[in-house]
Amino acid sequence: MKLLVAVKRVIDFNVKPRVKMDGSGVDLANVKMSMNPFDEIAVEEATRLKEKGVATEVVAVSIGPAKAQETLRTALAMGADRAILVQTPDEIGSAVEPLAVAKILARIVEDEQPQMVILGKQAIDDDSNQTGQMLAALLGWPQGTFASRVEVEGNTPGGSVTVAREVDGGAETLKLKLPAVVTTDLRLNEPRYASLPNIMKAKSKPLETKTPDELGVDIKRRLETLKVVEPEKRKAGIKVGSVDELVGKLKALGVVK
Repeated sequence: MKLLVAVKRVIDFNVKPRVKMDGSGVDLANVKMSMNPFDEIAVEEATRLKEKGVATEVVAVSIGPAKAQETLRTALAMGADRAILVQTPDEIGSAVEPLAVAKILARIVEDEQPQMVILGKQAIDDDSNQTGQMLAALLGWPQGTFASRVEVEGNTPGGSVTVAREVDGGAETLKLKLPAVVTTDLRLNEPRYASLPNIMKAKSKPLETKTPDELGVDIKRRLETLKVVEPEKRKAGIKVGSVDELVGKLKALGVVK
């Protein structure tokens, strides 16, 4: 069973983003970049399935600039067997719109023929939460989004995967026929740290480079960002002397009746 895992290069989650002076976007100059945290969970889950003997090969794929090779090497160090970089022009970088990403991944799926695609439910830079759903629609595959548990039964077409997921009303469990698309949530697992020996081994693992043009996908932007601003700073709170005073102030603000 082959697994395809999509990963994205984003600003490290420990870094506070800075908005450009002209409000055109987020300043990426000299900023630490790393793998999207939700995608780390996807790589970890694929690696665990391989360790259990469910999967025989894990292929990591990323769409972005040449520097995204670093992100793919991290995925290889975590346990992926090989990697594919769909390299974009520097002026576009990783800012490829979700539909274009889904179309590229669909073409990679056609070439690789995996039985399951695993990716993070969203990227922390744009929080679109669209790519997995769009990919499933393009492929005509069943999808299990926001997965907090993944169990594979039969690792060939005709097998199935059980996905437990959190929904607004509580919890839901789905049984999907393979091949399928699964997007990962934070509660699925705790990603491992790549050990030094595995980091060294990752340098010798195969990493193939393609371009969107080779795959026949147009990545021209269809959406225009009008302005990017920092969120308003939170105003200081006030202390109250009693519950009655608190309720009175809440009533005055219209929060409670």
